[in-house]
Amino acid sequence: MTLGVGEREHTMGEIPEKHVGEAGHHKQRESSTMGLPDQVGNVARRTMEELAEDICASQGKSKFSLGPLEKVYVFWLAGMSCDGCTVSVSGATEPALEDLLTGSIPGVPLVVLHHYVLQLESGDHYIQTLINAEQGKLDGPYVLVYEGSIPDENLTVGGEPFAGEGSLPLWAPSDERRRVSTAEWMKRLGPGAAASIAIGTCATWGGIPAAYGNITGSMSLMDWMGKDYRSALGLPVINIPGCAPVGDNFTDAVQAILLFLQGLGPLPEFDELGRPAWQFSETVHTHCVRAGFYEEGTFAKEYGDKECLVEIGCWGPVVNCNITEKGAISHMGGCMNSGAPCIGCTMPGFPDKFSPFYKAPPGSLVSSNASRLLGSVVRNLRRISQRERNREIRWHDTVPSGWAMERGGTSLTHKILEVFYEAMQFQGGKAPERDPQKKFPTGYQSLPDRVYTKDYQQLPEDRVLKTEKRV
Repeated sequence: MTLGVGEREHTMGEIPEKHVGEAGHHKQRESSTMGLPDQVGNVARRTMEELAEDICASQGKSKFSLGPLEKVYVFWLAGMSCDGCTVSVSGATEPALEDLLTGSIPGVPLVVLHHYVLQLESGDHYIQTLINAEQGKLDGPYVLVYEGSIPDENLTVGGEPFAGEGSLPLWAPSDERRRVSTAEWMKRLGPGAAASIAIGTCATWGGIPAAYGNITGSMSLMDWMGKDYRSALGLPVINIPGCAPVGDNFTDAVQAILLFLQGLGPLPEFDELGRPAWQFSETVHTHCVRAGFYEEGTFAKEYGDKECLVEIGCWGPVVNCNITEKGAISHMGGCMNSGAPCIGCTMPGFPDKFSPFYKAPPGSLVSSNASRLLGSVVRNLRRISQRERNREIRWHDTVPSGWAMERGGTSLTHKILEVFYEAMQFQGGKAPERDPQKKFPTGYQSLPDRVYTKDYQQLPEDRVLKTEKRV
């Protein structure tokens, strides 16, 4: 049956509000959006808070968490951003973003995320929650997350912000409203936030928008809020850098902070720049899969080579980042793991102090040559040791491998070096006794000792020859 326009509008208006039981309760409730003007696109007719509670209720939970905090609101704001940080965090796996949003991690309060991409509400309904946070009307603490650098809104024309989030006053005629910049929201909401987190290098250090030629006057969140800024819980800005950051670094840090607030975990350690110390205390080089090549003084000459990437532009030895250890997603991938040199994207000096990219760092002229000199000695000594330790004790003059027919006996040089090596190997300890008469205090001799004497560690054909000689 085909409905007319008037009939369709009437029918849509009669759709009842969806009723879902709250977590831990059997009573029915109506959405808090009732009584407000209609929303565009919110077919669920739910707020993000109600969605999170409905998910918990569907899991049969009587409480959202094990600690004093039932829920925490997270407001994700964006400035001069490419949204790469959002993409990274949405791909996090340990813990996954979904685990935080569904209250699936024991002890961690339910996270109610307000994100401009993932939000159910639209328009003024979305901004209403920010107003409630500013006025202290939320039923839980809130955390601010800022992605992208903060521009100087004084440089804009006609009062239109570079990076805006909604318009005020809510539900007023358009000619009476003004767009609100995300920088203003940070100033208004920052003092009351439990924590303010800068995610990505643009937010933590200014990044690419704040590089030389900065036409928007952009800067980092820490620069914008000032060194005296403290959240409601006394925390300075927390910085999780990266362009784009490792998604797990963000969710891991959020989890650690929330567990501490619940009294279920230790106080997370942050370094002097507000970075999670357990994530950024070591360099890329420390856990790099190619670090052994650097030690031996062998370097890649072009992309695709397996050796150390320093001489084709890798800054790994001086960059604080854990991507070689943690990977990009699910402990897989990551710049150096995939063959790309580190360009220092987690560092405060990025990008200006690491430009031009893919060119050997100036300091590598000294360090690389020093590594070559030392590596030329170390590498050869290791090859000697490796060659000897690639031989069974029964392999004297031949190697019974059909895969390496050319490998035969050891050279005189190797034999001499092995004598000294073995002497050092058992220095301060007792070497295995090889004289059959002295192996056991009672003089007992094992069957191989009686048949082959002390040279029984031989291949079958050598044992046959020895037996024949004995007979």
